[in-house]
Amino acid sequence: MGVRKLYYDDSHRKNFEAVVTDCVPVKGGFEIVLDATAFYPVGGGQPSDTGLLGDSKVLSVREEGEVVYHLCDKPLQVGATVEGAIDWDRRQDFMQQHSGEHIVSGIIHQTYGYHNVGFHMGADVVTIDFDGPIALEDLQKIEDRANEAVWQNLPVKCYYPSRQELPRVNYRRKKDLPWPVRIVEIPGVDICACCGTQVKHTGEVGLIKLLSCVKFHEGVRIEMVCGRRAMQLLSVVYDQNRQVSQAFSAKIAETGQAARRINEAFAAEKFRATALSKRLFAYIAQSYAGKPLALHFEENLTAGENRELCEAIAKCAGVAVTLSGNDKDGYSFCVISRTEDARAIGAEAAKALQGRGGGKREAFQASIAASRQEIEQYFG
Repeated sequence: MGVRKLYYDDSHRKNFEAVVTDCVPVKGGFEIVLDATAFYPVGGGQPSDTGLLGDSKVLSVREEGEVVYHLCDKPLQVGATVEGAIDWDRRQDFMQQHSGEHIVSGIIHQTYGYHNVGFHMGADVVTIDFDGPIALEDLQKIEDRANEAVWQNLPVKCYYPSRQELPRVNYRRKKDLPWPVRIVEIPGVDICACCGTQVKHTGEVGLIKLLSCVKFHEGVRIEMVCGRRAMQLLSVVYDQNRQVSQAFSAKIAETGQAARRINEAFAAEKFRATALSKRLFAYIAQSYAGKPLALHFEENLTAGENRELCEAIAKCAGVAVTLSGNDKDGYSFCVISRTEDARAIGAEAAKALQGRGGGKREAFQASIAASRQEIEQYFG
C-alpha cells in the first residue's frame, strides 16, 4: 500500500503526524519512509519540500514508485509516531511560482497555440520554454493578462477525472497520458495535467513579472518571478533605480533616457580622448626618430593603448619597446620592429625579466614582473 500523499489532500497543510515505516542509512543521512506525508517530493520541475520530522531535519524528498523517501540528518525509530512540519515559506514560494507558471502557459497556449516544453523552478527565477516564437513587444500584453487572472482571485481546482471522464477533458498537453491523470484547472485561463502543489485561489500568487524572452531552439525561453520573489526583486530594482535617478539628477521614471544621454556624452569624450592619444603618441614617437632602439615607459595605459604607442614609435625607430605599469603591479610590455624579429627579442626579454607573453615576428606582448631599474639595465 502506498503512502498517503497529504500534500494533495491539502496543499496548505503545514503540520501532520505519521508512523515511521522504514529508516535506512544512506550517503548524506538517513532515508525515512512514512505511512503518510505532507512533504512534496521533487518532480514536475518543482523542488522538494524541506522541514522537520521530530528533531530530524528533512533535507530533500524523492518519490520512487508509490514510496516517498525523506532524506534526513538523523535516524528515526521504525514504528514510532512522528510529527512533521514543512518549511511553509519554501512551500508557499514554490506554489506561487508553479501556479503563476500555469497562468502564463495557459495564456500563451490560448493566444498562440504553443506548448510548454520545458519548466524549471530555480532559486532565483522560473524559466519556461515554448515551442514557438513570441515577439518581445508582446511580453507586456501577456503579463497584463496574467496579472488580471491573479487579481480575479479565480479558484484553482485539482482533481482526478475517472477513466471514463478523462477522454472528455480538454486539457493542455503535448501527448495523451495514461489514466490516472491529475488535472489542474483555472477557469478561463488554463487546464492541464500536473503533479505539483498549487495555490487554492490565483490571488495567492500575488504578482507575476515576466523578466525576459529570448530565442531558444525553435521557440523561446521566458524568465519570470511570482509572488514574494517578484516583490523582493522589484524592491531591489526600485532602490537601484532610485540611486541612478539621484546620480543622474533625473526623475525616477526617466532614468533610461538619462542613461542614454550619459552614454552618448561618454562616447563623445572617448572619441575625443582617442584622438588626443594618437596626437600624443605621434609626438612621443618623433622624439625617438632614427634611433635603433627606443625604450619608453608611459603611465596608466591599457595593454591595447601600450601597443598603439609602440606601433607609433616603431614607425620612427628600428626597434620599439614600450612599458606601462609600476614595480608593485608589474608592467604591460610590447616590442614592435620593422627590421628585426620582435618575437625573438620579446621572448628573450620576458624570460630574463620574469615575464609571460607571446606574439609574431612583427610584434610581441607580455606581462613583466621585473622592476623598472631591472628593465632599464637589461635594455641598457
